[in-house]
Amino acid sequence: MDVTQLPFNRLVGLEPVAEDSVFLVSLPDGPQYTNHLGTVHASALLAVAEAGSGAFLVRQFGSGAGFVPVVRRLEAKFRKPARGRVSARCTVPAEEVGRWSAELAARGRVSAAVSVEVVDAAGVVVLSAVVEWLIARAEPVVDWPHD
Repeated sequence: MDVTQLPFNRLVGLEPVAEDSVFLVSLPDGPQYTNHLGTVHASALLAVAEAGSGAFLVRQFGSGAGFVPVVRRLEAKFRKPARGRVSARCTVPAEEVGRWSAELAARGRVSAAVSVEVVDAAGVVVLSAVVEWLIARAEPVVDWPHD
């Protein structure tokens, strides 16, 4: 699954990055993303953070077939004004990802808090966030007999 292809993310113009990049998604430079100060709008930065956390989960768990992930909470701190292209990267220890996998296998659900940084074109961290996802096993669809 490519999170940049979700309808909202396509609407705002999120772009995928190279698989070997430390970043997960990017938003290109453009006047449509700016606020009244000429810097990147807060809602654009939040969209990058949320999509980056989703892309991180896809990299860790694959397409997620059979599971439903939803964002439960997003806490963010705006650190500096952003200029130009902005990109998301995530920092979650491998042992934490392993714990998520084990809990998901055992309980059928897990709450996963993904730490995200959004960085601008100059390499400045402009936003730090924690996006909390609830990932649950998808309920099977019951196909009732038709008359």
